Amino acid sequence: INFFFPLLSLPVSGPAQVRLVNGPDSCTGRLEVFYNSTWGTVCDDHWNLVGAHVVCRQLGCGMGLSAIGGARYGRGKDPIWLDNVQCTGMEAALSECRARPWGTHNCGHGEDVSVVCSGAPTPGEIQVRLVNGSSSCSGRVEIFHNGSWGTVCDDGWNMTAAEVVCREVGCGSALSAPAGATFGQGAGQIWLDDVTCAGTEAALSLCQVSSWGSHNCGHREDAGVECSEPTQVRLVNGSSRCSGRIEVHHNQRWGTVCDDGWDLADAEVVCRQLGCGTAVSAPGKAMFGQGHDPVWLDEVNCMGTEGAITECNLKRWGDHNCKHDEDASVVCSGKSCNGMPSS
Repeated sequence: INFFFPLLSLPVSGPAQVRLVNGPDSCTGRLEVFYNSTWGTVCDDHWNLVGAHVVCRQLGCGMGLSAIGGARYGRGKDPIWLDNVQCTGMEAALSECRARPWGTHNCGHGEDVSVVCSGAPTPGEIQVRLVNGSSSCSGRVEIFHNGSWGTVCDDGWNMTAAEVVCREVGCGSALSAPAGATFGQGAGQIWLDDVTCAGTEAALSLCQVSSWGSHNCGHREDAGVECSEPTQVRLVNGSSRCSGRIEVHHNQRWGTVCDDGWDLADAEVVCRQLGCGTAVSAPGKAMFGQGHDPVWLDEVNCMGTEGAITECNLKRWGDHNCKHDEDASVVCSGKSCNGMPSS
């Protein structure tokens, strides 16, 4: 049985520092905490998204997207400082959460925790695009890193990784994950090799990969992706394209979404689909006015990681028990959008 103990008293200088290392930016990576003049790691026993939220807030990195165990971003080499961390989510720093005393643990570095936050110090620093395909939703996978575009090797490339790419580029679900430079050979660096994704990552760079630029491939092994075209979504009657009543395009008509079960996780998917940042609120009750066309969707239930609202659990198109005074709305953090994906 694991017991929780309050952390030992910290010096009056303030809460213990934390950092995320070995990731693509300082808002993603293995969690390390500074104690007794040394950086050390945190064990993944009982680690969850609530603790990740505290870390992300402490770093000024937005909200926690993933709380990952099993040394996803590599094993640390210094002390394992914390184990059995239990946060309520209200703490201003990780060191205010309950845990075993500093340095008391039953873990190895194979259990080091990692965190993925919604914020990034340089938004858009790592980008993905599909080139040489028949549309913007198919082609050779290219990733922008360290100032230049490069390719991804097809070793281990599969539909799970393709699903992550399709979500990241704002397309629908993955149709295929072609290997062998199906969309032609790229040039320049081969940035990633041996990519292993769980399928829930918000970006390809968050999957488990070899070190950037480390590979045993040639461009004849460049990986590709074919995605379905996305369902059109728009926000209307708001102050910008990133706020308003949500409408979806189906059967050649725009229609609304019922607010039954509508919540922030659902709004998060819409904001991501529109390229409008993160969700700020998910108002119901026709906050931005009532629609006049069909109520297309009802009882939408998203995890929050989907790339499009149509990937969420929902009733059949047009199956609902709602009126337009229940139209759902979304407010995103972005002030403007780059335009909606075409279908």
